[in-house]
Amino acid sequence: MNSPQYRTAFVPHDLSAPVVGATTGPLVGLTAAVKDMYDIAGYPTGNGNSTWLASHPVAVKNAGVVQGLLDAGAKVIGKTVCDEFFFSVTGANAHYGTPVNPRAPGRLPGGSSSGSASAVASGACDFALGSDTGGSVRIPAAFNGLYGLRPTHNRIDLSGAQAMAPSFDVPGWFAGGPGVFRQVGGVLLDTQSVGAKVERMIVLEDAFAEADEDVADLLHTALEFMIDELPPLVHARIAPQGFDPWRETFRTIQGYEVWQTFGDFVTHSQPELGPGIRERMEFSSKVSKSEVEAARGVHAQARDHIRQTVGPGTILALPTAPCIAPLIDMPAAEMEHFRVRVMRLTCIAGLAGLPQVNIPIGTLGGGPIGLSLIGWAGGDEALLDLACALSRHCGIAA
Repeated sequence: MNSPQYRTAFVPHDLSAPVVGATTGPLVGLTAAVKDMYDIAGYPTGNGNSTWLASHPVAVKNAGVVQGLLDAGAKVIGKTVCDEFFFSVTGANAHYGTPVNPRAPGRLPGGSSSGSASAVASGACDFALGSDTGGSVRIPAAFNGLYGLRPTHNRIDLSGAQAMAPSFDVPGWFAGGPGVFRQVGGVLLDTQSVGAKVERMIVLEDAFAEADEDVADLLHTALEFMIDELPPLVHARIAPQGFDPWRETFRTIQGYEVWQTFGDFVTHSQPELGPGIRERMEFSSKVSKSEVEAARGVHAQARDHIRQTVGPGTILALPTAPCIAPLIDMPAAEMEHFRVRVMRLTCIAGLAGLPQVNIPIGTLGGGPIGLSLIGWAGGDEALLDLACALSRHCGIAA
C-alpha cells in the first residue's frame, strides 16, 4: 500500500471553504475541526477508508452535533483524519498518513480521533470534534496535551455520525484550554445533567499499577499539588478480578458490533485495509452470537459494579494512558501490547457508560501526560468544572 507522505491533520477530501455558523451564540469567534465520521452537507464522509469514500455519496445534511456547533456560532474549518473505521488507538492511517503529534514530534498522536487532536494541538483551530468508543478521545487528548471528554453514553446527539459499536459509541471533543473546553460542553451536552457536589475522589490503585512507574509517580505528585482543590482522597481498587476480564468483554462486544456495522461492506467491497485494522476486522467477523451473549452478561455486571462505586458526588482518578505516546515506528508486536495496556484503562468508563475527562498534567521524557477523572452518569458538567478548577496546577515537567 503506497501511503501519501504528508502528515497533515486534515483529509485530502477536505472542505473547499469553511462552513460559517450563526452570527450570535456562545461559540461565535471560535473555529472547529470535525472528525471524518460526521456528515457535513455537500461533502463525503470517509471514515478513514478510501474505498468507503469512493463508494458513498456526499452528505445531504449536517450531523446533529455539527449543526449544533454551527447554530451556536462556531465556524467549521475542516475535516480531520481518523484511524480506519475508528478501529485503533494509535492514530496511524495507511491511506492518508499519520497526523503529526505537535507536542511530541516523532511519536504517535493517538487515535482514532488523531487528526482532530493534532489540529487543536497545532493551533489550527480552537476545538475539534472526535468520537470515543474504546479511548478515541481520551488517548489522543493525553498524547497531545489537550483537554478531552468522553461524555456519558447517550448524552450527545449521534444523528448523522457513522456508528462503530453502538453499545459504547459517544461523540467527544478536544480543546487546548479549559475555558473553551467548558464552553463547548455547554453547547453539546443535553439537558439530562445530574448535579451533585463532588465530595469524594477514589484514586484507583489498580489502574495506577497498569501505568509505567514514572507516569504513575508524576500523576500522584500532581494529585498532591491539587489537594486544596480536591475532595477527600480514598485509595482503592475497582476491578475485583483484574482488568483483563473487562477488557476481553469490551473487545468481544465491540468486535461483534463492528462487524454488524461494517461487515457487509468489508465482505462485498473488499476494501484494502491497513495493518492492524485488517486483523481486527478478521477477529470481528468470527465473534459468535453465543460469545457476545456471554460477554453482555459480564458487561452488565461490570456496569452495575462501576456505577454503584461512582454514585453522584464520587469521582475516580486514574492515568489516562499507561505511558507517553509510542514512537511512530514501534514494532507491531510492541504496538499490540500497547493497545492491550490502553484498553485495560479505557474499558472502565466504556463498559459503565460514564463520563471521563482528560486533564493535561505535564510532560515526561518529552511526551505529554494526562490525568483522567471518571464521573457519575450525567455528571459531565461537574467534571468539566473540576477540570477548569484544576487547570492552574497543570504544567508539571519531569
